[in-house]
Amino acid sequence: MKQKTIQEWIPIDNIHNDGIIKLKNQKYLKIIKIVPINYNLKSDLEKNAILNSYKIFLETCNFNIQILIQSKKEDLQHHISSIKKNIQKPKNQYLNNIAEDYLQYIQKLNLSKKSSTKEFYIIIENEKNNEKNFIQTEEIIKNDLKEKFFKIKECLARCGNSVVEISNKNEVIQILYSFFNTRKNLYYY
Repeated sequence: MKQKTIQEWIPIDNIHNDGIIKLKNQKYLKIIKIVPINYNLKSDLEKNAILNSYKIFLETCNFNIQILIQSKKEDLQHHISSIKKNIQKPKNQYLNNIAEDYLQYIQKLNLSKKSSTKEFYIIIENEKNNEKNFIQTEEIIKNDLKEKFFKIKECLARCGNSVVEISNKNEVIQILYSFFNTRKNLYYY
């Protein structure tokens, strides 16, 4: 039995320069990055407003979405070296002591591998139009995905989130690479 190559196994046919992914089954996908708010820092009134806005988002989006959350171990070496450089400058001894304590805390976090970032994405796809004699051109499909993006952006902005359109091929490749290579990005407690 012949083993499949990675190109045969992954269902991607093409990634367009505008970031649209064409699958082998002729479906098209668009990836949207969500920059979330810190919900825990909000007041109860704000939390209720956010939840109501999110409920409206779910009711408004009458199409399929997938939510992808990627956790990545954060390398804090650059941050640590920046702190060390600032400590060496002559300053207030009290501030240097605080910086030293902070530096030890960051180094401990980095060694214990408990520092991570999370990235949030929504993946939308076009839906086939089942009407007879209706031909979906690539332009119609891309416009459909663009409309869905703007609907999601508008709804999630009401919740306080920023929505970033992934609109170029290299960004999509980078996201897919990190998704398919999760072993490099994950760590175990």
